[in-house]
Amino acid sequence: MTTFLVILVILLFGVSVWQMNRIFQLARQKPVGYADIATDKDNNNQGYLMVGFLVFLYLLTIVSFYLWYDTLLPESASEHGSRIDNLMLITMILIFIVGILTQALLHWFAFIYRGNKTRQATFYADNDKLEFIWTIIPVITLAGLIIYGLFTWTDIMNVNKDDDPLIVEVYAYQFGWRARYGGNDNTLGEANVRLIEGMNTLGVDMSDPNSLDDKVVSELHLPVNRKVLFKIRSQDVLHSVYMPHFRAQMNAVPGMITQFAFTPTITTEEMRQKQYVIDKVNNINNIRQRESEKLIAAGDEALEPYEFDYLLLCNKICGVSHYNMQMKIVVESEEDYMSWLAEQPTLAEQLNQ
Repeated sequence: MTTFLVILVILLFGVSVWQMNRIFQLARQKPVGYADIATDKDNNNQGYLMVGFLVFLYLLTIVSFYLWYDTLLPESASEHGSRIDNLMLITMILIFIVGILTQALLHWFAFIYRGNKTRQATFYADNDKLEFIWTIIPVITLAGLIIYGLFTWTDIMNVNKDDDPLIVEVYAYQFGWRARYGGNDNTLGEANVRLIEGMNTLGVDMSDPNSLDDKVVSELHLPVNRKVLFKIRSQDVLHSVYMPHFRAQMNAVPGMITQFAFTPTITTEEMRQKQYVIDKVNNINNIRQRESEKLIAAGDEALEPYEFDYLLLCNKICGVSHYNMQMKIVVESEEDYMSWLAEQPTLAEQLNQ
């Protein structure tokens, strides 16, 4: 790797020297017919290339949509997710409309106003009216998006006590996740990273009575149609709690507690029955089957079949094993959730083992 970087630096240095030499040549007074002066043929070629590149961009966009449209996320599995999706859709529609128009104008103008020895460019110092128009339109558009986004975000982040949310702590560390439930009283005990010792890997303060029935798990279970308030902590560096299927993300910041709340609306089993998910799982397993045949032929073990699960991921590049930071999320009925929670040992029981 070091050798590669050295070679790359040397090549870039050589390119820089070559470019500087070209700049010096262009800065000199050139005689008539000098090779670096663009001719009408050069200008025409560049104009046609601009049009060709415009067509290439549009074709690339169409082909990309055709080939990879099915890599998008399925419908949101949370109550607020549809508002996030609407905000994203509106933003993308605006971006595509503006992008398509501006690219078309940019390349078309570059073509029709290409260099011509018989034509002289018109000196046009300024136009206050035009500058006002192309300034105020983006300002109004962006202000509208920002205000819409702020209202959406505020509505999502507001948690009322009347909602009686389930309190769950999500704890990030290099390189994994732990979740802590408040037990029957739905109240988490105090915690501090300075109290981490032995089996107490989350630094829970066991002198706090609310900590005695806390339950620490490595798999996140959530009851459907009940609001969940996540209290988020980080042990070491900046992580990010990212649950894409629920359109939820919040940074895990060392030294402070952040939070995010949402209401799951689709159980894991229900999502597995969605046709979009079924098709995606089948496609993944077909790919795995072909890879497994190669592995078996080489004497290795076959890949296990893929099954859809909700996942909690880290969306920050937090270290060399960042890719390992994922935790399974199970959304189930209230009854199944309560049964699962009852089976989990309390933190006090774990520490006394």
